[in-house]
Amino acid sequence: MNSPQKRADVLQDRFGLKTVSYLSAGTADFPHDVSERLRSARAQAVSKRKIAKIQTAGNVINAGGSAALTWGSEEGLSWWGRIGSVLPLIALVVGMLAINSIQDDNRTQELAEVDSALLTDVLPPAAFADPGFVQFLKATRQATTVQ
Repeated sequence: MNSPQKRADVLQDRFGLKTVSYLSAGTADFPHDVSERLRSARAQAVSKRKIAKIQTAGNVINAGGSAALTWGSEEGLSWWGRIGSVLPLIALVVGMLAINSIQDDNRTQELAEVDSALLTDVLPPAAFADPGFVQFLKATRQATTVQ
């Protein structure tokens, strides 16, 4: 009784049994032909209820079950089905690791280019750390943008 569907079925069955007991108690006063027609009508209703249950289950199977819904069931996926349902997750993880590695390589390459430009420049690297030189660069940029 774990699923809500099973609980709903149990509640429906209990309601049906109570209804049948009330109807059966009231049919004692009816003539035999009327009570016989009521009994056959009840039998037809019960047979249609069972067919409806089978059709509902058939529609779910025909619509296709999700791997998440059938993973632990006895009728669940075969081993190949389970492997096939895990493959997209594995592909996602491998793709994310590849993207991370490529981005790390690109960042390392950019830093190496900046380092090599600094080391091959005419100015010593200490000049870039000097606050006066930074002010000189800002003033030079402003002068070139104004002209």
